Amino acid sequence: MKIMRISASLLLCAAALFAGEQTGRRAPGFALPDANMKVYDLADYRGKILILEFVQADCGHCVDFAPVLSRIRQKYGDKVAILAVANTPHDNANTIGKYVADNKIAYPVVFDQGQMEYTYVRKLTIDNPYVFIIDGNGIIRDDFGYGPFTKDMFEGNGLAGAIDRVLNSNASMAPKK
Repeated sequence: MKIMRISASLLLCAAALFAGEQTGRRAPGFALPDANMKVYDLADYRGKILILEFVQADCGHCVDFAPVLSRIRQKYGDKVAILAVANTPHDNANTIGKYVADNKIAYPVVFDQGQMEYTYVRKLTIDNPYVFIIDGNGIIRDDFGYGPFTKDMFEGNGLAGAIDRVLNSNASMAPKK
C-alpha cells in the first residue's frame, strides 16, 4: 500500500513537471475561421470550459486523441466546448476535411497561420496534439503537450480528471464582473 502511494505521488509529480507551462495566465484572444469562413472567437466561450486543441491532420497522436474528445463531449455536454486549431500551410480545408470525416469530428476546426499558436504555446514549433483547458473566465487552467508523462491525457481518462478539477473549483464557471 505504501509503495502504491509513493508510486502515485511520483507519477503526479512527474506529470506536473511536463504539464501546465502556461497555467494561470489569461488565454490570448483570437478570432479564427473554419473551412466555411465561420469565425470562432474566444469570447464566444465565456462561462464554459473550453478545450483548445492544436491539431495536425497527419498526426497519429491527434487521431488517437479524437475519440477521447468525443467521449468528453458526451460526458460533459454543454458544460465543455471543444475547438481544434490547425495551422496553414501544413493543413488546409482538404486535409482537415478528410481528418474530420475519417475521425468523425463533431467540433469546429479553425485555421491559424501560426500567430495564435505562438501566443498560446510561446514556442516556434510544438509536437501535436497540444491542449489547453481554459476556464469560463478565460484563464488557462492547464496545458498539455503529448509525451510519455501526459499520455493518459491523450489516450486515457486524464483529461476528464483535469476537467473535473476545473468544474469543481469555485471560480471556473462564473465570469468575473
